[in-house]
Amino acid sequence: MKELIVRTLSGVLYISIVIISMFTSHEWFMGLFFILSVITLSEFLKLVHLKSYLAYALLAGALYFFSYSIFDNNAVTLLLILCCFVNLFLLKDVLWVSKIPMFEKKKYVAIILYLISGFVFLTLIPVYKGNFTPEIIGGVFFLIWFNDSFAYLVGKNFGKRKLLERISPKKTIEGFIGGLAGAILASFLIFKCLEVYNPELTIQFNLIVWIIMAVIASVFGTIGDLIQSKFKRQAGVKDSGILMPGHGGLYDRLDSIIFASPFIYAFLQIVYYVS
Repeated sequence: MKELIVRTLSGVLYISIVIISMFTSHEWFMGLFFILSVITLSEFLKLVHLKSYLAYALLAGALYFFSYSIFDNNAVTLLLILCCFVNLFLLKDVLWVSKIPMFEKKKYVAIILYLISGFVFLTLIPVYKGNFTPEIIGGVFFLIWFNDSFAYLVGKNFGKRKLLERISPKKTIEGFIGGLAGAILASFLIFKCLEVYNPELTIQFNLIVWIIMAVIASVFGTIGDLIQSKFKRQAGVKDSGILMPGHGGLYDRLDSIIFASPFIYAFLQIVYYVS
């Protein structure tokens, strides 16, 4: 019971800080996510047994040059293609190899095109069409949170068939389906809230768009969680850190959205140009 209370309180504090920063201003949003990305990077470097000040410099440079549109759209598109390519290779390694090769030989490839790029596209999502739209990134976080919460609840109470036991023994197919249902429910709630508070946004972001985003967030978020589980398994640790009592480290909380963010951003670009 005590563990559940600690887990709930730390989760509520984390969610509150994230939501407040999003809806305060673009500068507050960028400031918080720079701090979160630095902490997450430090946890990831420990997992892959690498000490590197260069990685932090690359993170700061990438967030500045890409997130503030110093580089043009062609550079962003190239980064998006490379990021998605590397992420799909990580998925392949999770499914079919005993160890992720990037963990052993190509650590900077994973650091730049998986972790750092994940944060870059996370910060690009609310400015995908130029102006800062916090409702979009807030909605994406709610999709991920609903997915994780419903996956945990359904998996714990009804889970029987393992999703990928050798990587994450506690994840079940029932839990994954429950998470997907939770994300779709969240997409409906988000759309209804936008109809009241920001009806202009629903012209482009109709219910179908939010449902598709829910599916992307659920599927790729689950893959991101499995990839992080494999990194931890190879490192021989249970959690990536101890910053959040009851949850582990920040990387444990952000692994899903880091992996899903480039795919969500790609979908947003399709929606923008089609509409």
